[in-house]
Amino acid sequence: MSFTTSFTVDQTPQQVFDAFTDVHGWWSEEIDGGTVRVGDEFDYHYQEVHRCRMRITESVPGREVSWLVLENHFDFTRDDTEWVGTTITFEIAEKDGKTEARFTHHGLVPEYECYDVCHKAWTFYVGTSLRALITTGEGQPNRQSVLPAELAR
Repeated sequence: MSFTTSFTVDQTPQQVFDAFTDVHGWWSEEIDGGTVRVGDEFDYHYQEVHRCRMRITESVPGREVSWLVLENHFDFTRDDTEWVGTTITFEIAEKDGKTEARFTHHGLVPEYECYDVCHKAWTFYVGTSLRALITTGEGQPNRQSVLPAELAR
């Protein structure tokens, strides 16, 4: 069991891929490191609430991107290792003249203490922010330690 969500857009597979890899544009402006090529590593940081380090393990333009979670810290869970070793994939496929974008956080399971918060966050960042970045050119990432209003409630 893993968290997965998907949506369909009119943009090309390459445009969807370019948005996926523009992590600053849909997840957070506080990303340090590379987010495109296999072997790139980047750090995500949101105040003291969440920090993690990702490594790009697969990157096929127009098709797929995969990340491996190397390190993770939540200030609201007892177990900092909940995400460590899990993988995140972005898969892109053409369907009926449109492009399907599928996000899966493999290993993010309901048994995790962070699951409800992570489910809500990924649903927003992928379903709202990433989709907006793809369709309008502007996402709704964390802006220098400020959560989007939808997540601050």
